[in-house]
Amino acid sequence: QVQLVESGGGLVQPGGSLRLSCKASGSIGSPYVMGWYRQAPGKQRELVAEVTSGGTTTYADSMKGRFTISTDNAKNTVYLQINSLKPEDTAVYYCNRLQRGYEYWGQGTQVTVSS
Repeated sequence: QVQLVESGGGLVQPGGSLRLSCKASGSIGSPYVMGWYRQAPGKQRELVAEVTSGGTTTYADSMKGRFTISTDNAKNTVYLQINSLKPEDTAVYYCNRLQRGYEYWGQGTQVTVSS
């Protein structure tokens, strides 16, 4: 089993920035793909970005430019930097890990963009 714990969400004003963190623990190993997804109220969960254990990053087309995914392998942590936040970025952001045919999800962290 793999556990994923997100942190870093909160209330931020439009134009602000946030860095979300997701720490993996348990039976972690390689290869893997870790990603960030988000789900806004009344909408389907959507991919924001993902990174492989080899360091390859992929972004959803609509997320390119303001979102940056990165990893700290020593800390088993993946980050999502979000800049120039907009009200439409308001959502629960979830961490995801694919490893050896299994998929794991974190509990999510709420990001609210409002003045």
